[in-house]
Amino acid sequence: MPRIAHLYFRTAIVFLIVGLCMGLKMGISGDHSIIGAHAHANLLGWVTMAIFGGYYALNPEKAERRIAMLQYAVYTFGVALMVPALYLMLSGNPALEPVVGIASLITFAGVLMFAFIIFSGSSATLRRAPAE
Repeated sequence: MPRIAHLYFRTAIVFLIVGLCMGLKMGISGDHSIIGAHAHANLLGWVTMAIFGGYYALNPEKAERRIAMLQYAVYTFGVALMVPALYLMLSGNPALEPVVGIASLITFAGVLMFAFIIFSGSSATLRRAPAE
């Protein structure tokens, strides 16, 4: 399995643990004010990163491209900045709203890079089988 696929799966599981901890905190306390941060940790962290890892595992030729590791760095930085900033903002610190906005744009840039990777170049999984 390509290195980047392992990185994505490992990072995804960290975000799953973070998201579950937030969910437990909300359930135990009865205070659901941080539900947005919980959702972002689980969907952008756990789910999306696991999907990215799966894509790279299935497309090793694209996983070896330099842009793939750059995409991992950009996307991961965006989500890693967004989740705690959103958590703190929703916990009563509205001054962090610009940080959440900037982190959202960084995360979006990582998604656009992933789209570029998917749509660029050839992929063995997209090649048509020869006619029989």
